[in-house]
Amino acid sequence: MTTIIKEAIDVYDLLLNQYSDPRVEGWFLMGSPFPMIMLLVFYQYFIRSLGPWLMKDREPFKLDKVMILYNLIQILVNGWFVEESFRHIWLHGRYNVICEEVDYSDDPIALLVARFTWMFFMTKVFDLLDTVFMVLRKRSDQVSFLHLYHHTGMVLATWIGTKYVAGGHGVLFGTINSFVHAVMYIYYLLTALNPEYKKSIWWKKHITELQLIQFVLTSLHSAIALFNPYCKFPKVLLAAFIPQDVFMFFLFLDFYRKAYLNPKKKLKE
Repeated sequence: MTTIIKEAIDVYDLLLNQYSDPRVEGWFLMGSPFPMIMLLVFYQYFIRSLGPWLMKDREPFKLDKVMILYNLIQILVNGWFVEESFRHIWLHGRYNVICEEVDYSDDPIALLVARFTWMFFMTKVFDLLDTVFMVLRKRSDQVSFLHLYHHTGMVLATWIGTKYVAGGHGVLFGTINSFVHAVMYIYYLLTALNPEYKKSIWWKKHITELQLIQFVLTSLHSAIALFNPYCKFPKVLLAAFIPQDVFMFFLFLDFYRKAYLNPKKKLKE
């Protein structure tokens, strides 16, 4: 038993310290996976049990102003990510679409990209408020498996990305995802300002189409690096992220079919 425990500790130390990016070690939530895991455990507990129990005999919270502010912050942050990625990376040809390895040096641009990667992870933590607001507003019909899986999975995936590959091949995903979210939260802001817009904004379903395109592009992009024998980006992460993208594609495709192609079973968002 002692040997097994020692080996487990050695593996943990190997994964946490020797394979990780030392530059992010002291950054918030990056020293150990346990705070992030506990956060997600509490998130699931609150959404599935504690929140509904607390709201059982209460009227839904009126969070109109909070939602407007929240959506506005999301638009500004995600839009800023897109702008900064173009300003520092894309417009200067600092990215190889075929294979972009991680620069673990202290070069100013490499550190900037690492910092952006961490900030991108933090936005996914911030995104968890989406579900919290649903519970507080008693919109339980919106808390679907897709929603919970997507939000939980994004926090896990971006934590791993920041911890081990802060930058590199995943920069394209960050740019595309930020653009999609900026567009999505513009829609949410408009509907928060005037709920009647839900009936009149024709591009609502195209947001889901953007998300589907995102998963196709990012999975293909990862596959290019995975099957490139000369690419030194960690293949194990690529092999893990591709099935995740494919799974998300089919989850969103199922939502798209039910929400927009089958009016009789239209989903509420």
